[in-house]
Amino acid sequence: MPSLPPPQPATITTMSGKTWPPKPFPTDLECHPLLIVDYSEIMNGSKEELDKLYKACTSIGFFYLSNHGIESEPMFEMGEATFALPQDELDSFEQGDSGMSAGYKKAGLNNVDAKGNVDTVHFINIAKDDALHYPEVRQRTYPRTCVERMATITDFHERSNQVLLNIMAALEPTIGLPAGTLAKLHPRDQLSGSESRVISKPAEGERGHIPEGDGGKAAAIGAHTDFGSLSMLHGRGTGGLQVLVPGASEWAWIRPIPGHCVVNVGDTLSVFSGGIFRSNIHRVVTPPSPQNTFTRYSLVFFLRPFFDAPLEPLSNLSAIIKDAADKNEAIQSMEKGATAGSWYKRRISKQRVANRKGPETWGESRGTEHNPTRD
Repeated sequence: MPSLPPPQPATITTMSGKTWPPKPFPTDLECHPLLIVDYSEIMNGSKEELDKLYKACTSIGFFYLSNHGIESEPMFEMGEATFALPQDELDSFEQGDSGMSAGYKKAGLNNVDAKGNVDTVHFINIAKDDALHYPEVRQRTYPRTCVERMATITDFHERSNQVLLNIMAALEPTIGLPAGTLAKLHPRDQLSGSESRVISKPAEGERGHIPEGDGGKAAAIGAHTDFGSLSMLHGRGTGGLQVLVPGASEWAWIRPIPGHCVVNVGDTLSVFSGGIFRSNIHRVVTPPSPQNTFTRYSLVFFLRPFFDAPLEPLSNLSAIIKDAADKNEAIQSMEKGATAGSWYKRRISKQRVANRKGPETWGESRGTEHNPTRD
């Protein structure tokens, strides 16, 4: 059993002079103890660290990452500036209902469960295609607060993309893949769903706040697996992330640790590996008291394959993967002929409130871990 993280996160002072977190994460709240993986040791070829990474990816699919060298605060500042824009200006950059993720999303436009309860968070999503090829527009345009800070956004994308590619490269030998296989599925110059996302969950009384549905019992972001290969989550010391540990029936909190991000496996990497790597269900809820009276900010980088990549196990390249995939009923029952792009666009469009036809639409938006009785 891994040791528990430090019980109380350190505070940071933002560029605007604010202190985060305004109140500490509670020390007495039971949390699931994720493994801590040292990125610098992975890059140094440490077998011990690689074993830890493999264990995390095959058990719960989540781990803390230390010494990653990525600065998050400039992106949070961009997000704050963007969410402060006039609402009508923000709405002109809304991501829409067709399956595009890039752009702004207002709270209340996504469903969070089969009942039709809605989300309570705002997004500003920047496509990797646009950030790394600016000023060329590859997917869409963005609010002026993003354009003015595109150098910051591009730097964050470059660093985040490389860290996650390096983690996947470290995992390739463990599942019998030739070196560079996974990088070829995540090229720089082909359109993909890779993106950064700054998330704001306003507290009661603040601009943009809407209460959770079902009498406050519904999630802020519904139970889901991630669409892509790897996700990297940064926070400001405020809780809200919960995971459903395999075999458990109750949600478990994840404690924020200063200087660490949380990385998790998504659906496409799970499928490519034949189910060896686990894409695990998680959700976001209102932060625990006393943090629940403040806006919760988080920042994610999602690494996703190019849109036309076939979504299927890489069995032809690895006997290890073929053996795992042949024994995995969920992998065997997946839709044939799907691509990373069709998987991504289906999941995004089907969770939009405007596209809801009934409880079945929520089921149609789910990923590799869907369980209708639980979700």
